[in-house]
Amino acid sequence: MKTMIQINQLSKTYKGIEIVSNVSMRIEKGEIYGFLGPNGAGKTTIMKMILNLVKPTSGQIFILNQAVTRNSYQYLENVGSIIEYPIFYERLTAVQNLKLHCKYVGYSGANRIEEVLETVGLRGVGNKKINEFSLGMKQRLGLARAIITEPKVLILDEPINGLDPVGIKDIRMLLLKLKNECGLTILVSSHIVSEIESIADTIGIINDGTLLKEVKMADIRKENVHYIEIKVANSKLASVVLKDTLNILDHQLIDLETIRIYEQDVTQASINKALVLNDIVVNSIETKKSNLEEYFLNIINGGSKHV
Repeated sequence: MKTMIQINQLSKTYKGIEIVSNVSMRIEKGEIYGFLGPNGAGKTTIMKMILNLVKPTSGQIFILNQAVTRNSYQYLENVGSIIEYPIFYERLTAVQNLKLHCKYVGYSGANRIEEVLETVGLRGVGNKKINEFSLGMKQRLGLARAIITEPKVLILDEPINGLDPVGIKDIRMLLLKLKNECGLTILVSSHIVSEIESIADTIGIINDGTLLKEVKMADIRKENVHYIEIKVANSKLASVVLKDTLNILDHQLIDLETIRIYEQDVTQASINKALVLNDIVVNSIETKKSNLEEYFLNIINGGSKHV
């Protein structure tokens, strides 16, 4: 598969402090790459370096096999982006803003404006001024501006920040549409794990400027395991009972009231019976499957036996 973005040992130092440390990433054609990490982890800085808005201290960036140097700009013809919050001329209409954008980037396809507005779900509002737009509409217009020049790569920094649940769902469906119908390769950052899980083909987990893991979502789903989660009044006491009466060793205390059992040959009924006979109140017991959020927290916290 063709590599659209290749980053090799990228670092950035500000005032003697390394905020991005030796990061290597590979983003393949036609995929959504979910860049996942807490606020301040270094996601925005890396995206700005890809766009040449910030100069790396060391390392290499290749876009469509073209090396990005300090003076590179032509490669940006193939890249659309939203970094942080999209800014527009508030007293101009959506159409006027898009026409200006086409003009200052030297793109002659301004006749695509109505098409891209429809693509992002803004049909019929092109003549509406930006100061009348909701936050969700501005995010959509930002996407319209990013894709109007027909880029091959789309870079989006926290595109769902500040949106309500309906707006978040709309942006999620739009990104999938841009990937599936327009063939775009998308690098999207977020600190909201569930949203990345629902759209990403590959994830990169970053914390404190270091890329901790780069993995296909398909592989994460294969790794995810079933477990029995028990809510009790006293998890420490329950743990002792499980060891002594059922010889359950493969379990984990999550908090003072929660235990997860990873052994596959034990039933909920036998667990419940053992606890009740030992005067431990069982508030709930159910089988669950680990998800990306647990995987993410496990990686951020240094890894453990179970994802």
